[in-house]
Amino acid sequence: MKQAHEAPKRHKLIEYANGPSLEEINGTVPVPTGKGFWRTLFAYSGPGALVAVGYMDPGNWSTSITGGQNFQYLLMSIILISSLIAMLLQNMAAKLGIVSQMDLAQAIRARTSKSLGIILWLMTEFAIMATDIAEVIGAAIALYLLFHIPLVVAVFVTVFDVLLLLLLTKIGFRKIEAIVVCLIMVILLVFVYQVALSDPDWGAVIQGLVPNAATISTHPTVNGMSPLSGALGIIGATVMPHNLYLHSAISQTRKVDHSDPDAVATAVRFTQWDSNIQLTFAFVVNALLLIMGVAVFKSGAVKDPSFFGLFHALSNTSMLSNGVLIAVAKSGVLSALFAIALLASGQNSTITGTLTGQVIMEGFIHMRMPLWARRLVTRLISVVPVLICVWLTRNLPAVDEHEALNTLMNNSQVFLAFALPFSMLPLLMLTDSAAEMGARFRNSGWVRGCGWVAVIGLTFLNLLNLPAAFANFVSPALAPEAHVAAYIAIALILALLGWCMYDLTQHNRRLTALAQEAD
Repeated sequence: MKQAHEAPKRHKLIEYANGPSLEEINGTVPVPTGKGFWRTLFAYSGPGALVAVGYMDPGNWSTSITGGQNFQYLLMSIILISSLIAMLLQNMAAKLGIVSQMDLAQAIRARTSKSLGIILWLMTEFAIMATDIAEVIGAAIALYLLFHIPLVVAVFVTVFDVLLLLLLTKIGFRKIEAIVVCLIMVILLVFVYQVALSDPDWGAVIQGLVPNAATISTHPTVNGMSPLSGALGIIGATVMPHNLYLHSAISQTRKVDHSDPDAVATAVRFTQWDSNIQLTFAFVVNALLLIMGVAVFKSGAVKDPSFFGLFHALSNTSMLSNGVLIAVAKSGVLSALFAIALLASGQNSTITGTLTGQVIMEGFIHMRMPLWARRLVTRLISVVPVLICVWLTRNLPAVDEHEALNTLMNNSQVFLAFALPFSMLPLLMLTDSAAEMGARFRNSGWVRGCGWVAVIGLTFLNLLNLPAAFANFVSPALAPEAHVAAYIAIALILALLGWCMYDLTQHNRRLTALAQEAD
């Protein structure tokens, strides 16, 4: 595989691409050899932060806070389990990129038929656009809350984050990583401050980390949510397919001597350290969000779990749990910090979402666009449903407008249920294969076992939730038809998964046979 080199000058908006993943930044970050643990870890730190952004984006916020409001600390264990699964899958994705020198999209496309590759590309594009809808809504609402910009104008303003991408493409990947880390720290510090003021019951928090049968019970139902539906919401908002594609690409930004297996092993080790540390921060943020739902607000006080409702709740002294919070809330600091964290989260997701879009476009269909053009197209498509939603509710009471936007954001995430199995399953099969990874780097027995449990479990839960997700798109009278459509979709997903498994298995057999002939 050729090493990264200086990218040629480009003269076309759309070009053919079949080289290294994210060629402009591939192998551009030098790493030390033979140095101490901490210096080496620092050199490899950064890609994990870009991945962790996807685990604390605006789509996670309402599910975690609402789960805390409705069931206290019961769902803490779900956040923990989701984070551990995320660490497992992201470690596989990083290892795939470093060892094979291909990102996940490239690896899938090279080992499956062209027609299946195009189908998987389209599904993943829809998933990225669905994620982008949540980012548009979060950023627009943050601008509205902070600067009182009308929502329609704020939605259009989010399009101009393409200018941020133009700037970032000029400053180097290492500086992009630093900016993302700074934004993550802003989000973390905001929620640490708010939770510290609330003085939660830390004993109950720790107890909530222990899984029990009540977390997947269908009773009781609180505000239309059962523990099971709350758990599914948290899981669905946590593990996202685009993060696996992204990590397999940006793990290749470090300059590694691939002719030396020990150097490759070192890169895998420190990249996984980076990933686990950053995802631990993501777990803390999501845990803090749930704790906010329990300790910052009075139990059952938050009737509107939208970003609007949470913002106003943080300035409504009658809804807060103690005198310290009430005193700070009177100054408007709590609500302002919440909006700032929301805006930081949206900008972080802008960076990672655009990089991921480029990865899947180059990997699946061998097309390349400049990052700014890619972002502009995706964002313009994503703002359309948001603008329609704002326009249709313009003459309704504010609470109806807020509810409509919140519903749009939640419903958009249904596309993630389609795309997630088609990133997890190939990732697991590829990294399980000795023919693909070599005996040294294939998954160990315990990783393989945990991986299959995670993939099968997450796929089952995503498909289990599809009928309810489809029903949310239509009126109650059309719920039976929506359920039928959901079951047809489930059948199609399972058929496509079977097709994907067949292609990957056949390719693995061919590689194994070739290796045996060579021996």
